[in-house]
Amino acid sequence: LELLSDYDCDIRYYLGKGNVVADALSRKERKPPLRVRALVMIIGLDLPRKILNAQTEARKPKNIKKEDVRGIGYLVIAIYGL
Repeated sequence: LELLSDYDCDIRYYLGKGNVVADALSRKERKPPLRVRALVMIIGLDLPRKILNAQTEARKPKNIKKEDVRGIGYLVIAIYGL
């Protein structure tokens, strides 16, 4: 109360019903809080790497005839700026 004596103020008591917010905050919680597990999600933007790997695989001699790889070099340059 010494700290409050430096100020010109009136201390007033309100019943819990008169100050609902303070009353609710001062009460103990009857139910235990729900346990919430944190969801950790790692999102990687590795699409350019996947595209490059697919292009590299497509350009292998065994896959050249199976896949149409014309113009593939331009896409690699566009993605990686080579």
